[in-house]
Amino acid sequence: MALLAFLIGFAVRAARVPPNDVLKQAWMQARSTVEPPTFLKPRVHDRSGVRLADPDAMQDGVTLLTSTWKGPEGWSPRIRLINRAGDVLHEWRIDETALFADSLDLSRKHYLHGSHLLPNGDVLFNVEHGGTARVDACGNVKWRLPIGTHHSIDRAADGSFWVSDLTQSLRRTSSAYPDGYPGLEAAYFDRLTRISPEGQVLQTIGVLDILYGSDLARYVSKAYISGQQESPESDLPGTDPTHLNDVEPLPPSMADEYPLFEAGDLLVSLRNVHLVFVLDPETETVKWHASEPFIMQHDPDFIGDGWIGVFDNNRDFTERGTVQGGTRIIGIQPHTDSTRKLFPTPQSERPF
Repeated sequence: MALLAFLIGFAVRAARVPPNDVLKQAWMQARSTVEPPTFLKPRVHDRSGVRLADPDAMQDGVTLLTSTWKGPEGWSPRIRLINRAGDVLHEWRIDETALFADSLDLSRKHYLHGSHLLPNGDVLFNVEHGGTARVDACGNVKWRLPIGTHHSIDRAADGSFWVSDLTQSLRRTSSAYPDGYPGLEAAYFDRLTRISPEGQVLQTIGVLDILYGSDLARYVSKAYISGQQESPESDLPGTDPTHLNDVEPLPPSMADEYPLFEAGDLLVSLRNVHLVFVLDPETETVKWHASEPFIMQHDPDFIGDGWIGVFDNNRDFTERGTVQGGTRIIGIQPHTDSTRKLFPTPQSERPF
């Protein structure tokens, strides 16, 4: 009887048939009572020593943080505004379950992922795969948009916002590819979504449509490795073939510094295919792309003088990056095809 029960349970989990989803949700809720519902990890190094204050070497202004902190009521997601000394100047507490009760999948972890602070104190933020909301400085909700947004929010020159987005159910086809994408099974499809200041969806661009329509589908094969590492039991490349993690428009004030691009062009990062590209959102034309020298990168930025800074996870699937040396920041200048390492530097590297 014990062997039979084990085999039935194994079959339910492997085939993902009922009651697998109910059991998974119950397991996730049970786990959340004994561990923080976040991706926070204990710090690796416990260092202390001399600290020299050098205000001229620091960025002016204040810093916005999104994370999960533990308080008297337990763990909860919050947004904090801190000064250069680390003092909390203001805090927004977010009840993500109440805010997006109609769109959250309780079997998955949820946290604040992507934010944008406006001059008047309003904050836009994403609850991972639950939606985007705008609250004022007192935390009052101005609007909510229950779609699959995640990772990033960046403001365009016209006041609209480009947000990383994801379908909230598995799909096989799109209007551009009604017979499906060659080589792919059902998956969650990443989208570049433009939202108005009032919370209305203005434009949606399918990431897989861009890759397959721009002769870049060859990069999807790189997701096979990522898919197997992240979810060995899934059909390769898994249900997350691209893993969009940033979409950022080129500001008009910087456009002259980038000869290959125009103001409003979008800088896009796809982690699982190790690809960064710049897209014209009106024609949906890819103007430039690169997949070297980074691995599973995040957060590319236009940093001036024609350069794009890329946070390179440089992931080698070891515990502490012993093969590749750990994360770094890479600079790429598309119009000269130049690459350089921005961080770490010889001055920042210290023996552990």
